[in-house]
Amino acid sequence: MNFLNSIWLFALAALSMPVAIHLWNIKRGKTLKVGSISLITVSSQKKSRSLKLNDLLLLLLRCLLLALVAFVLAAPLLQRHNLSTVKGWVLIPKEDLKESYQKFKPPIDSLTKAGYEFHYFNKGFEKADFSKASADTTNYKNTNASYWSLVQQLDGQIPSTLPVYLFTPNGATHFIGEKPQVSLALHWQTYTSADSASTWVEKARLTNTNEIQIAEGNSKPSGTIYTERTIRSGDQQTPFMVYTENGRLSVGLKNSNESVVVGTSTWRFAICADKNSRDAGYVKAALQSIVQFTKHKAVIKQYINAGQIPPRQDWVFWLSAKSISKQLDCSNLFVYENGKIKISNSWISDESSSKQKIDLYRSITTDHNKGYSVWKDGFDEPVLTLQKQGWTNNYHFYSRFDPAWSDLVWSDSFPKMLLKLIVGQPTEPDRKYDRRVMDTKQVMPVINNDAHVSKKIIEHTDLSHYLWLLLVLIFAVERWLAHNKSLKKVMQND
Repeated sequence: MNFLNSIWLFALAALSMPVAIHLWNIKRGKTLKVGSISLITVSSQKKSRSLKLNDLLLLLLRCLLLALVAFVLAAPLLQRHNLSTVKGWVLIPKEDLKESYQKFKPPIDSLTKAGYEFHYFNKGFEKADFSKASADTTNYKNTNASYWSLVQQLDGQIPSTLPVYLFTPNGATHFIGEKPQVSLALHWQTYTSADSASTWVEKARLTNTNEIQIAEGNSKPSGTIYTERTIRSGDQQTPFMVYTENGRLSVGLKNSNESVVVGTSTWRFAICADKNSRDAGYVKAALQSIVQFTKHKAVIKQYINAGQIPPRQDWVFWLSAKSISKQLDCSNLFVYENGKIKISNSWISDESSSKQKIDLYRSITTDHNKGYSVWKDGFDEPVLTLQKQGWTNNYHFYSRFDPAWSDLVWSDSFPKMLLKLIVGQPTEPDRKYDRRVMDTKQVMPVINNDAHVSKKIIEHTDLSHYLWLLLVLIFAVERWLAHNKSLKKVMQND
């Protein structure tokens, strides 16, 4: 016997509670009626306590009740080898049975009529009667289980020569982790679900012109994109609904119950350049163009030293050759790295760089680069790296914002590259919105034809239903005995 949630077996420790309660039994003394107490002399008092298990049957029933509760929560499965001759298996996820059957009705019907066993493609691979399962009108919750993980589990339960026909959706959310290597006679057919598109509000913010700017997510089988939308005051021709929730401005789609809080924060930029005032001017101009483009509320200030920089800054650009003298309170810290200057004949690009190449003339070389690369040169060497330290993102720049070092500040890509750092883009949508699909060739696991291991079919029977019935029966008996005991005590006292 196996357990799906074996951690609940620790609940068996609760058996000590009824035993302790039954042992805590102080026996009452008997009352003797006498005519006179004049001849009774005072004697030393003696106390005795009897730790004795009374009502042993009740104790056993209550202990059994607690034990059954623990076993039910642990989800017991009876494991046995199926010695009967099976032609093959047909597997379909329980939550997608109706749609899968509509898509592949002819092959599924022919396989079940030919004697193939039907099993749910879920944890445990429960065997079921297909006619009853297809007539079930219950809407089961989508578990977004990893199909690759389930296929790997299946590989350990059935012979490698047994034909397996699997029918599932091809949504990318079901294929998590590495593609498994199995030895199965697997025939896997997939389809794109009818619900193949989703739209949602990823985030929203209030601009400096009191407009609401929205990042709208749209996921389709071909991929996911994010589009900027703007809601202006009095605009009725919009798919969005704006309202106040718990004293905060929220926005959501009109046909949806979900919403996001509209951000009203202000970007706070601090620039400290010391002698590199020209570099500070280029950065300040780029930030101003970003604010003008995004219409985001922002405060951009330049400081001489670290002591002047106020706390709670969103960005601090430390463009000084000096090291930072104090710990700065900021979310993002952009620092000039010091080291050996190397003459370079290369270019700068970011991760999603455009085809335009920005010439790089000089760079800083160090023995140890900090963090992972955000911007690189033509030799795949880091120009800007990101290192997370607590709540702060530390950006290390291995060059300078100086035309003598590169053409970065003259390029129209400069504000765009800074904007990506400041705003960022969500790379992966929430799983409940993701509608991307996998190609059939991507779905299929690696079939290892050499590893033909002789295995018997392992069947699992869920014992929870039987334990529930036993639990109800024992509870009824325990209540009946306890009631009779109480009734006898009342009659004796009367």
